[in-house]
Amino acid sequence: MTKEVWRYIDSGNCSPSYNMALDEALLDWHSEGKIPPVIRFYGWDPATLSVGYFQKVEKEINMDAVKEHGLGFVRRPTGGRGVLHEHELTYSVIVTEEHPEMPKTVTEAYRVISEGILKGFRALGLEAYFAVPRTDEEKQGLKNPRSAVCFDAPSWYELVVEGRKVAGSAQTRQKGVILQHGSILLDLDEDKLFSLFKYPSDRVKERMQRAFKSKAVAVNEISKDKVTLEMAKAAFKEGFEQGLDIELEPYVLSEEETQYVEELAKKRYESDEWNYKR
Repeated sequence: MTKEVWRYIDSGNCSPSYNMALDEALLDWHSEGKIPPVIRFYGWDPATLSVGYFQKVEKEINMDAVKEHGLGFVRRPTGGRGVLHEHELTYSVIVTEEHPEMPKTVTEAYRVISEGILKGFRALGLEAYFAVPRTDEEKQGLKNPRSAVCFDAPSWYELVVEGRKVAGSAQTRQKGVILQHGSILLDLDEDKLFSLFKYPSDRVKERMQRAFKSKAVAVNEISKDKVTLEMAKAAFKEGFEQGLDIELEPYVLSEEETQYVEELAKKRYESDEWNYKR
C-alpha cells in the first residue's frame, strides 16, 4: 500500500513572530483544504522565550531578564508554560481532527502524534518512552502546574529518557485542525532559563532549580555522541515518517504565502496586545 504523503517544511531560524504566524497560517491553509497535513521543523533568531496562551506575563515572567539576555518574546496560540527556545529543534504538526488516524481526545491525539518524536529519539540511540501521570498528586499537577517553566510541569504521555523529560509539547484545536508544536532540547542553559521567571523568593527559585535537574534533561547530556541540529532533523524526520506511517515531501512557501505569513506576524505576533494581554 502506498503511504499517505504529508508536506515537510524546514524553515530554518526565523523570528519569534514569524514562527508563530507560520504555524497559524499552515493551520488555516490546511483547514481550507489548500494543503495536506504538515510536519515543520524550525529554529529561533534571536533565541526566544515563548509563553503559553493563558499565562500572565506580568505575574510570571521577568521581562527585565528577557531583555538583558537579548531574547525574543512571543505568546503562543497553544497552552502550556514558558519555554526558552535556544539550543533545540522545534517541531510543529498540523493535521485535521477528522484524519482517520487521529483520536478524538486531546491526550490520545497527543500520544499518536508524539509517536513520531518517540521514534526520533530511538533513531538517535536514546531509549525514550511515554510516562503517564499515575498518582493523584501528579494528576493534580496537570490541572494546576506549580511552575511557569514548561519542562518542570508534568503532562500526559510525557516523553522521557532515563526518567527525565526530553521534549515539551503543546496542542490547540482550531477550525477543525490540530496544531501540536514542541521543543526537543539538545542543550540547555539552566541558569538562563530560571532567570526568566518570577518567584516568591530566592529560596523558592533555588529549590525549584534543584528539583528541575531531576525532572528534565537535554539530549546532549545523555547521548553518547554529540547530537547536532542536522542529526536531530534527520532522526526526527525519519521518526515522524515511521511513527505516523507517512511519507514526507519537502515544501517551500511561495512568495505570496510568505508575504501572508509576514503580514500576520506583524499584525498579531508582534503586537503588545497579543503578547502581554492576559
